Amino acid sequence: MKAQTASKTAQYMAFFRALETARPESRSLFQDPYARQFLSPTLKLLVILASLPIGRGLIPRLVQREAPGAFSSGVARTRHIDDLLEKAVREGSKQIVILGAGFDTRALRLDFLRDVAVIEIDHPDTSRSKLQTLGTIMAKLPENVSYCQADFNGQSLEEIGIESNIDFGAATAIVWEGVTNYLSADAVDKTFRWTEKFSRVDIIFTYIDRKVLDHPGEFAGTENVLAYLRDSEEQWTFGFVPSALPDYLAKHRLALVEDVSAVQYCTKYMADRRVTKGYEFYRVALAWRRKP
Repeated sequence: MKAQTASKTAQYMAFFRALETARPESRSLFQDPYARQFLSPTLKLLVILASLPIGRGLIPRLVQREAPGAFSSGVARTRHIDDLLEKAVREGSKQIVILGAGFDTRALRLDFLRDVAVIEIDHPDTSRSKLQTLGTIMAKLPENVSYCQADFNGQSLEEIGIESNIDFGAATAIVWEGVTNYLSADAVDKTFRWTEKFSRVDIIFTYIDRKVLDHPGEFAGTENVLAYLRDSEEQWTFGFVPSALPDYLAKHRLALVEDVSAVQYCTKYMADRRVTKGYEFYRVALAWRRKP
């Protein structure tokens, strides 16, 4: 990420959520009334056009052509993570930690989080941009949400945990979306090691199949995506081999509960739509450590 700027990928995920919200509510996977506020004027205009009959199908198709599969994967994974998080809260999670929160708005838009402590942790540049935007549209931020700024390059997770007032004894659900693919193997390992501090934890995280880094030509539409990431200085650097994930997590005392690809979660949530091929390498996993 370029210094002193909010993440571009965070803005594009907000753009995808705003496009989904522009669909009729009865046909959308979720509603995110805040997403549009984080967008540049150009992206806001595209969302407005997408809300009109003439642009409702056209704008998403143009987006899909530019980055095949990205929009479908982005909105379907958002809904899938929402559902996994709701299940975690229903089964006893009392604290939510969102690592690398970006422009995530779950704490604002999901009713089941209203009475749960939510701690968002992100890079200072993105966090400041988010808080500035929220300050223009909300008279008061929710009392159950803490917005913590942390430089993962300059601070240890232990320091961040103390500064964020995380309760390691509370049943916790961690959302780590769209982050692992930008880190080093060591940084990913340190984060999973950090989760060992929690006595009970559900961790919902995304990752990319390592094969897309080693053999990108095996997946459709990766050329445009990788070129965009290079221009944004937000290159992908890390991926898991899916078959190796259970053993990796076991080393951190975590059990893999599920691991689904973009093909699977798009099929589950978007069976009534034409889904552009692409992003098959993107995956959502749930692992947990729970008391007997």
